[in-house]
Amino acid sequence: MNHKNAAQEIARLMLPYLNTEQNRKLEKVLAHCLFDESQLAGSEGGSSDTLLALFLSAKRLEGCSDRTLTYYETTIQKMLETFDTPACDLGTEEIRSYLSEYQLRGGVSRVTVDNVRRIISSFYSWLEDEDHIIKSPVRRIKKVKAPQTVKETYSDEDIEILCDNCKTARDLALIDLLRSTGMRVGELVSLDRSSVDTVNRECVVHGKGNKDRIVYFDAKTKVHIENYLSTRMDNSEALFVSRRAPYERLEIGGIEALLRKLGRDLNLGRVHPHKFRRTLATKAIDKGMPIEQVQVLLGQKKIDTTLRYAMVDQRNVKASHRRYLT
Repeated sequence: MNHKNAAQEIARLMLPYLNTEQNRKLEKVLAHCLFDESQLAGSEGGSSDTLLALFLSAKRLEGCSDRTLTYYETTIQKMLETFDTPACDLGTEEIRSYLSEYQLRGGVSRVTVDNVRRIISSFYSWLEDEDHIIKSPVRRIKKVKAPQTVKETYSDEDIEILCDNCKTARDLALIDLLRSTGMRVGELVSLDRSSVDTVNRECVVHGKGNKDRIVYFDAKTKVHIENYLSTRMDNSEALFVSRRAPYERLEIGGIEALLRKLGRDLNLGRVHPHKFRRTLATKAIDKGMPIEQVQVLLGQKKIDTTLRYAMVDQRNVKASHRRYLT
């Protein structure tokens, strides 16, 4: 075993007994005694910007979308710019202090702060896995607890009002497809005409992690999609396009703006695409669909995520209590 490997092994074995600052001092002592300090773990991995670029490349390879990568980059870059210290030399207390000040300065919610913590943790876990650092300083920073709020879903009446007031066949088909499949808005905008099988009432969506899955829609949605496609006079392969030439594929922002305006006009409050997804999950679980099947339908890796989407109807909890426990 060479000196560098020996130093890393000693530092690793001492991890359970030392905090981050003590580990850092131990590394420096080992580096001073065994070899030139410039060879210290973390110092040869490159600048903070270089490491961030490598991290983003790794996440891109894992299948993260451009939107997610941008969020990762801006979040991590904002933290790194706060310190003069290189990324590999930041300690637990410095990062914890940054998160605390971030919450106070921005007046943001605890959920947002925990999202920032999670992204920074992902970065440092990658640095650890790639041997740029010995131990992630974010390990000892606990998840930021946030109050669990019951998020609203659309009622059947809300859905009917939205559909009855759509001004175009496109908007009606779009809303009905979100309603009956629970797909993500990013998946919706990437749909092509060829992705949709109206005969079998299903379509293939390109989900997170570059994974394809099949989602299903009802007869009502089938009719509305076919009606919409019959009005199309363009050659675009996209399923949903703008109403005017050059008939470009709709983007996420355009759909969000469309639904937001519709909600304002109809006094339905904040109408947004993700609420359709939550509504579908809630209704499916409420009607007895196994949670594992709901997870597959929504294309989610972890079942805990599926449970967070679902809000079980309290009236049915009461009915089940009477049925099973009294």
